[in-house]
Amino acid sequence: MHPETPRRKRRPALKWAGLVAAAAVVLSGCSDQVQRGWLPGSSDAEVTDQTGRIVDLWVGSWVAALLVGLLTWGLMLWCVAVYRKRKDDDVLPVQLRYHVPLEIMYVIVPIVMIGVLFYFTNRDVTEINDTSAEADVHVQVIGKQWSWDFNYLDEDVYETGQHAQDVGGTQGVLDEQVTLYLPVGEKVEFTLDSRDVIHSFWVPAFLYKLDMIPGKTNTFQVTPEQLGVYRGKCAELCGEEHSSMLFNVEVVTREVYEEKMQELRDEGQTGSLGLEYSRLQDVNGVTQEDEH
Repeated sequence: MHPETPRRKRRPALKWAGLVAAAAVVLSGCSDQVQRGWLPGSSDAEVTDQTGRIVDLWVGSWVAALLVGLLTWGLMLWCVAVYRKRKDDDVLPVQLRYHVPLEIMYVIVPIVMIGVLFYFTNRDVTEINDTSAEADVHVQVIGKQWSWDFNYLDEDVYETGQHAQDVGGTQGVLDEQVTLYLPVGEKVEFTLDSRDVIHSFWVPAFLYKLDMIPGKTNTFQVTPEQLGVYRGKCAELCGEEHSSMLFNVEVVTREVYEEKMQELRDEGQTGSLGLEYSRLQDVNGVTQEDEH
């Protein structure tokens, strides 16, 4: 007799059971991230009024792709297993020139799949890009090599930034970048312009970005719903200092927002910045080369 044999047989089962348990613990800890398709944010507290819709479109697209993939892989493996060449089998399978039902299915099924994907994508993108509502706050964002200018059109004040230095250094470098203030719970309409080359206005936590093209003005609306500080950056390669084109977004209460606007007035930053300033010249006419 071999008393060790039953124990040996149990070890693989115990090993797999342990792996399954560990995976269950890991997935349960990040279940919200999994449900969001690993996009930033939380389903319990969406950062804007559009992030939930974007997450649903993203996750739904991946689920549909996964189901199609599983069906395709399953059929492929089934064909490989069922129609594999057996030992001592020298007879070719039946050769068909055509199979009408299958060919009809090959045409109809992809059309239906693409139609469903188009419907949901068009529905959500149309809603996300809709700017017909009356906005509470209007902000013009001007991209420049390699920073940002913010014109608060309703308040008739502006803020201007310079491109970040020593980005790979301390975390404090990010905190020092120009900040865009937005009042929580109010619909903001962004007007995007570029002063030189193509840029892209991107706040990752908003799950949305939009290009800024010279000679073309783009707009979008969003309602920030969660107080906090969020990072922003340029998402379009725009030159050697592209990685330094950073900014912050701070979603604050209406009271704090008005205080920040008053601070800009007190600093003499009234009016709006135009598109005439080059990347070598700031609003005071001093070149960046002179400053450094």
